[in-house]
Amino acid sequence: MSDLLRDRALELDAADGLGKHREKFALDAGTVYLDGNSLGALPAHVPARMADVITREWGELRIRSWDESGWWTAPERIGDRIAPIVGAAPGQIVVGDSTSVNVFKAVVAAARLNGDDRGEILVDATTFPTDGYIARSAARMTGHEIVACDPADMPAAVSGRTAAALVNHVDYRTGRLHDLPGITAALHAAGALAVWDLCHSAGALPVGLDAHRVDLAVGCTYKYLNGGPGSPAYLYVAERHQAAFDSPLPGWNSHADPFGMTPGYAAAEGAAKGRVGTPDILSMLALEASLDVWDGVDVEDVRAKSLALTDFFLECVRAYVPAGRVRSVTPQAHAERGSQAALSCENAPAVMAELIKRGVVGDLRRPDVLRFGFTPLYVGFADAERAARVLADVLAELPA
Repeated sequence: MSDLLRDRALELDAADGLGKHREKFALDAGTVYLDGNSLGALPAHVPARMADVITREWGELRIRSWDESGWWTAPERIGDRIAPIVGAAPGQIVVGDSTSVNVFKAVVAAARLNGDDRGEILVDATTFPTDGYIARSAARMTGHEIVACDPADMPAAVSGRTAAALVNHVDYRTGRLHDLPGITAALHAAGALAVWDLCHSAGALPVGLDAHRVDLAVGCTYKYLNGGPGSPAYLYVAERHQAAFDSPLPGWNSHADPFGMTPGYAAAEGAAKGRVGTPDILSMLALEASLDVWDGVDVEDVRAKSLALTDFFLECVRAYVPAGRVRSVTPQAHAERGSQAALSCENAPAVMAELIKRGVVGDLRRPDVLRFGFTPLYVGFADAERAARVLADVLAELPA
């Protein structure tokens, strides 16, 4: 069986139209890197770009680079680079700050956009914890009540009291893909606004922010967008909301006349309202360079390969791993799956530690979930087969 699956993996890799993109990343042949859903691999050309930013733009031009090197316009310019990856027209995404800060901006702004007669904010009960912390703080500040519920239950839970809902597009533990079009439509039917967290979907699958009339969205750039550790996040504000968008964090960078230094605040137009303070230029420009790997890439092709990879990995796991040692908590249905495979496993911390020692790098979500992220731009089918085979070897050596 193992020879058959290895041969199939080689055939699938040979036919893979995205396979050539792997050479654009700094990856070693001895490692299967399946943690791009936490930190994307380094695009190989980024170090040279950053050397130029540091030695020439900062070292030689210094303050002139705000104009001559385009530093000042970077948040909107890079936002427009991200826009087609998440299905947005230009002028609706601004890059800067962390995901947490942008969640705060989006939730407070959504509550303000929807007036004073709606007293609750729905929050994904399975959300990444920080989203819940931020939403609760935002609710306290705006006088709203938080109601936590499973995303699948939101269409039934939303009511005339609901101002907005904050939902994760893909569950960070299980890889479950939630129904962005359906949930958004249900929220709108009740007069509520939809705020989506795209951290585990942007760069892995089509999002369709404009097509599905999402109101606000946030996301990080260091996972499937490969922007580097701590690279800046982004905020999407649909064009129809931009005039009324009221950021809870007005800063000099989002002022209509930032260098006027006036005590009164007048907001800039468009997505620039989402800016706050001075951008983190080094991280910002590393992200901009990293996005070059997306040139000529169709997100639909990425999605097709993602599903094929996770299907093949789970098939290999079923073939190699003795029955009962692991259980997939990632949905089988393609419509419900992101780009990771999550396996429930006894003694998961020790299993993952041993996998990493043997060159298969995934990660762990306590107490018992092994996560394997499949980044289609640089992960191949031979990687998936090897990961499953090494997992079986590790489990054979560790007590059940």
